[in-house]
Amino acid sequence: MKKTGFIVGKFAPFHSGHEHLLAIAYAATDQLLVLVYDAPDCTHVPLGVRAAWIRAAFPRALVLEGNNSPPRGVWSEEFMRQHEGFIKNHIAPHRITHVYSGEVYGSRLAEVLGAEHVLVDKIFGELPLSASVLRKNPELYQRYVQEGVYGDLMKYGDIQI
Repeated sequence: MKKTGFIVGKFAPFHSGHEHLLAIAYAATDQLLVLVYDAPDCTHVPLGVRAAWIRAAFPRALVLEGNNSPPRGVWSEEFMRQHEGFIKNHIAPHRITHVYSGEVYGSRLAEVLGAEHVLVDKIFGELPLSASVLRKNPELYQRYVQEGVYGDLMKYGDIQI
């Protein structure tokens, strides 16, 4: 059976931790779908630019751009249902067999999609940051993003959102 992996995120910005996650999924699957969703309340970098970062790094991945995502808010049951519906609409008609994530929330998404969850070990010992931390001080964490990503962060003024 064809192994189809799935990863979802804002990738705002795309950093070494994301690359680690995608590299593991990319190597372990026949096809990898990556859904990058809009996040205007979180980043000024356009959706197409963020998706292009991933396409450049993982050219065989099918990178989907998700517009009109549910507004971020409290992680309530209602928000989760909206977010899951948004994801299902964007990945149809693909049959996902494995959801890759670095967070335990991936197990719920995998269950909703009828897939297996693969929890990828975080590398925070080597990568002590998150995208939100990186946005607050991109100069300090510049070594954790590709040169083009850093240039786009500066171009779009994506700092402390």
